Amino acid sequence: MQKVLLFIDKVSTFVGHAFSWLIVGLTLHVSWEVFSRYALDAPRAWAFDAMIMMYGSLFMMAGAYTLAKNGHVRGDVLYGFFTPRTQATIDLVLYIVFFIPGVVALVWAGYTYASESWAINEHSTITAEGPPIYPFKTIIPVAGAILLMQGVVEIIRCVICLKQGGWPSREEDVEEVNVEELKEMVHVKDEDIQKLDELVVHREEAK
Repeated sequence: MQKVLLFIDKVSTFVGHAFSWLIVGLTLHVSWEVFSRYALDAPRAWAFDAMIMMYGSLFMMAGAYTLAKNGHVRGDVLYGFFTPRTQATIDLVLYIVFFIPGVVALVWAGYTYASESWAINEHSTITAEGPPIYPFKTIIPVAGAILLMQGVVEIIRCVICLKQGGWPSREEDVEEVNVEELKEMVHVKDEDIQKLDELVVHREEAK
């Protein structure tokens, strides 16, 4: 099982690294457009549409990579002090209630948008020779499917953590928060966290 989880981590990482090269193309494209507009007085009306599609593709395809690296925004100020089982419980609930339905909807809607765009050979309407839009819309369901695959991996990790009491290892490229170092930095001990957990439980019972 662990080999399968790490393999999917590597797939997400490979996709993220591959599409990160779009930032180079985007930089060159923007630089040439600025030069063309102000030095040659020959701007291209469709250039802005192309910029949006390139950046959008980069942003969408980086989703699974960021999830594999545990890099999405999280309230680490509190989360980092919880025990692994508490963290896994919180993550598992959020994945099931919000992540899975949202990403499934993204894949379904993205597939619909992409299929309709291919059917009509959709192009940008900003000019007569506007760039095609259907490849960009195809990115939506593809990115959603890869993100969903990585999300399933994270759910399995939560289940493993609940059973074993510790998080399973991730792919080597992944950077994680070192909770022990964080505790030392803010001078917090395990006893303090346990007291905080007990206080929260007592408050919940009082309600």
